[in-house]
Amino acid sequence: MPNIKSAIKRVSVIEKKTLQNNMIKSEYKTAVRKFEAAVTEGNKEKAEELLKLATKKIDTACSKGVIKANTASRKKSNIAKKLNTLGA
Repeated sequence: MPNIKSAIKRVSVIEKKTLQNNMIKSEYKTAVRKFEAAVTEGNKEKAEELLKLATKKIDTACSKGVIKANTASRKKSNIAKKLNTLGA
C-alpha cells in the first residue's frame, strides 16, 4: 500500500479508469457477439443494423484508448467480412 498522498490518489484514479475501460470493452464485445448471433441466424437486416452498432462501439473503444487503432480496424474488417459472406 502506498504511503504518499499522491500515490494513494493515483491508485484510486487507476481503479476508476480500469472500471471504465472494462465497461467500454465489455460493451463492444457484447455488440460484436450480438452481431455474430444475427449472422449465424441468417438474419441479414438485423445483422446490418448490429454491424453499425458494433462498428460504433469499436470506434468508441479505439478513441478512448481501450484498444489500439489497428486492432479496431481488424475487428471491423472481420465483422464486415462475416456480413458479406452472409449475403453471398
